[in-house]
Amino acid sequence: MIVFRDPETVPADFGPSVVAIGKFDGVHAGHRAVIRRLKEKAAETGERSVAVTFDRNPLAVLRPDRCPENVVTVERKLELLGELGLDATLLLTFDAALAARSAEDFVTDILVGALHVSTVLVGEDFRFGRGGAGTPELLRELGPRLGFDVEVVDDVFLDGSERRVSSTWIRELLMAGDVTTAARVLDRNVDVRGEVVHGLKRGRELGFPTANLSASVDSFVPADGVYAGWLFDHETGIRHRAAISVGTNPTFDDVLERQVEAHVLGGETDLDLYGHDVTVEFVERLRGMVAFEGIEKLKVQMAADVADAERVLADRAV
Repeated sequence: MIVFRDPETVPADFGPSVVAIGKFDGVHAGHRAVIRRLKEKAAETGERSVAVTFDRNPLAVLRPDRCPENVVTVERKLELLGELGLDATLLLTFDAALAARSAEDFVTDILVGALHVSTVLVGEDFRFGRGGAGTPELLRELGPRLGFDVEVVDDVFLDGSERRVSSTWIRELLMAGDVTTAARVLDRNVDVRGEVVHGLKRGRELGFPTANLSASVDSFVPADGVYAGWLFDHETGIRHRAAISVGTNPTFDDVLERQVEAHVLGGETDLDLYGHDVTVEFVERLRGMVAFEGIEKLKVQMAADVADAERVLADRAV
């Protein structure tokens, strides 16, 4: 997938294209429905499939006091969009200048001028341009004059749920530790990627060595607790079953920041993962994070956590 970070970098002969516009935070099941329709339309016409998105949540500029934490970083968003087989993504810098640009100029200069759009796909609630004046209705008004069609993609609902799929819902689920439902909303496992760094080595001392992720990861970290999941080592390409801990380890008082730690199951205690780029995937929450009265009670619980994680993952393919 080609990534354009400025409309002026789009080649003059690029297009015609079918374009979907959105924040695409998390690239969840709703976004994937838009992308599927985008690719279908592009295949029908033999045109380019393009996502137009932003380098930050527009609220970070417009209302920073109301801006939520992103589900994924912008680079992870681009990676996820690339995995869906798009031809290109135009990543716009959302700054004061873009916020001040009128919806009509956005369409004329970016969609038509740079991308030579033939069809625009948006969700019903998407807004763009100064003051949020850009709506599906405005696109339908501009389309005949500027030579493009408009498709509004319906909201996506999970089976058995009356709530539409959204990034807001995903954040709520992650804050509650419900990674199982979050995976359904995302249409993929909840995961975080980072570098394995040296910790206090307390897990090794207790008989359960862990790979500690750096504080800088690429996705929203679920609530404190213990989870069953996977550790994928990008250095070796090996995916390991794991029991995962998130939190500050309240049994001790010397961990100041939340940590993501993964204990590889199956007795592989000699793994050297320091410095490795890894992804930790969350499958199911086993319990919340609690403080234990003494090391022995903690060790008993850790053994139980490992057994529970092995049970959850027993029938799942690596």
